[in-house]
Amino acid sequence: MSLNSSTLLSEENSQGPRRNTECLESLELQTPSSFQDNPLQQLQLASQEVLEKAKKSGRSKCPRCSSSRMFYCYTCFVPVETVPTKEIPTVKLPLKIDIIKHPNETDGKSTAVHAKLLAPDDVTIYKYPCIPEYEEKQHEIALIFPGPNSISVKDIAFHLQKYTKKGVYDNDNDCSREPFLKQAKIEPKEEKNLNECSSSNRSEGTRLKKIIFIDSTWNQTNKIITDERLQGLLQIELKTRKTCFWRHQKGKPDTYLSTIEAIYYFLVDYHQEILKEKYKGQYDNLLFFFSFMYTLIKNAKCCAGKE
Repeated sequence: MSLNSSTLLSEENSQGPRRNTECLESLELQTPSSFQDNPLQQLQLASQEVLEKAKKSGRSKCPRCSSSRMFYCYTCFVPVETVPTKEIPTVKLPLKIDIIKHPNETDGKSTAVHAKLLAPDDVTIYKYPCIPEYEEKQHEIALIFPGPNSISVKDIAFHLQKYTKKGVYDNDNDCSREPFLKQAKIEPKEEKNLNECSSSNRSEGTRLKKIIFIDSTWNQTNKIITDERLQGLLQIELKTRKTCFWRHQKGKPDTYLSTIEAIYYFLVDYHQEILKEKYKGQYDNLLFFFSFMYTLIKNAKCCAGKE
């Protein structure tokens, strides 16, 4: 996804540079809540004042490659000089995320970089075909992709048990490495503790530790999803939700989400369905950049009379 506001406004507005400037100036007094139909206005986000300031000052240099960018460098995955890192929120995720990016996916149009910027310790982006081997970890990894064999988020734990390899619980952290028959001779109290530990180890062995997302247009996904390194992985299909992405793929239903939307909605479902905890906006800041650009584009369209 390109975050150059002047470029985006130019794309959406056919009235010329002067009209674009007038629109942008009129938007400075508006906020996301000014649109009653804004589906993102209920998010619990960090202050976006730093993005407002950067928008006014225009493009800035990437501190690493010196390229001229707006808000962040989508090549180096870092904020530009006018956006201090300390003013960008950091999100801690409950598991690791691998994003496999199609080589033909335009860097400036992809929202995958948002995840890396906002959850740098938990997100890794790979450019296909340079991806890891996942075969040895199939019992703790899943792939977000719809299909005939895909399951819902709430069924993850049950299905991961099928992928657990023989002996996965026999590690140095086990309470006991004694054969089962010999364990049967221990005292009742010790046996209870052993059973509790064994249950804990089994739960740990079937816990999802990494989730994979494919970053590409839907027409490009076939090359990646058929790669032998992804075969056999548990596939998860997200609940039906409508996208807010302004670069919606022509001819595709509005339930086709952008990468950052898919990541966000998966984590919300995972938090509620698997962790069994009430969701209180823990991952809302993953949409920090996305929501800001959504508002900017929507306002520009309204100003241009397209909505």
